[in-house]
Amino acid sequence: QVQVVESGGGLVQAGDSLRLSCAASGGPFSNLVMGWFRQSPGKEREFVASISWSIATPTMYADSVKGRFIISRVNIKESVYLEMNSLKPEDTAVYYCAARYYRASRRSDDYTYWGQGTQVTVSS
Repeated sequence: QVQVVESGGGLVQAGDSLRLSCAASGGPFSNLVMGWFRQSPGKEREFVASISWSIATPTMYADSVKGRFIISRVNIKESVYLEMNSLKPEDTAVYYCAARYYRASRRSDDYTYWGQGTQVTVSS
């Protein structure tokens, strides 16, 4: 059973940067597609970014974060990171790390394993 745990959220000002971390355990990490999702009050959970083991589809980003956020992974540490730059108040949300095997996806329903979430608040 794969477990994922996020960390690194906090309160920042608009324009600041923040890095989220996600540690996975309990499965062959190199075969996992790792994704970040976020959810704001009153809104549905939305895709932020994902990173695959596949060279064909290594990373995907939501249009709203493309050019500002960077997802990366270090397989030997079984960890994935989300570097968030030029943060905006609309980036305020609970950020979730998720995992699934093999195939990359933007759909939250496709992900099997979820963390508990970490709050990111961006003040204007």
